[in-house]
Amino acid sequence: MLRLGVNIDHVATVRNARGTPWPDPLRAALIAEEAGADGITAHLREDRRHISDDDIARLAGALRVPLNLEMAATAEMQAIALRHRPHAVCLVPEKREERTTEGGLDVARDEGWLADFIAPLRDAGCRVSLFIGHDPRQIDAAARVGAAVVELHTGAYCDLDTEGRAAERDAELVGLADGARLAASLGLEVHAGHGLTFDTVGPIAALPELAELNIGHFLIAESIFTGLGPAIAEMRARMDAGRSGART
Repeated sequence: MLRLGVNIDHVATVRNARGTPWPDPLRAALIAEEAGADGITAHLREDRRHISDDDIARLAGALRVPLNLEMAATAEMQAIALRHRPHAVCLVPEKREERTTEGGLDVARDEGWLADFIAPLRDAGCRVSLFIGHDPRQIDAAARVGAAVVELHTGAYCDLDTEGRAAERDAELVGLADGARLAASLGLEVHAGHGLTFDTVGPIAALPELAELNIGHFLIAESIFTGLGPAIAEMRARMDAGRSGART
């Protein structure tokens, strides 16, 4: 079954807007766990704009499902990951001025030092994932540096769908499908995420090489109207429909 990782970053965004203890990201994570999430994703950004160090410590201590720690490839973040030893570490690019992660890592450019950065995380038992585009050069480089997983960036696909640019959207989907096949052929586990909604998740879920989707902002937004548990249940149903439709 295609796994669902629920990103709880934007529960912390709402909390931090008022500087109060609520809403609590850990409570959201436990609700997501109860609703059937296969894992919890949290991005500890360098500027701490949403998730905090204390959030990571509490999540690592309380979750029964795997914790996926998203982070930049910096010495500070490496030390935090080595202290908590989450199930998975997903390395993502960061720019201070961006609203959200805008693209994938340039693994091909930074191959040498990324291999050195990944090694101690892997030795500590963390599954290391690289958040990348579907460019074959980046996928080949990800396999060489010792990552266990690649997470393909679906943001462009989702943006094109929202903008009604169907031909470009469909071409992007082909690129993602080709990238997933290449990554799987190289022995990488393949995940995908960024910007996925009820309307866009089906064709992505249909890609047979994908093992996991990570979805956050839309689920937190939808939960304002329906509650987090029902939003997760609906997303799971849409994912399952997309995956089963690909088999028929």
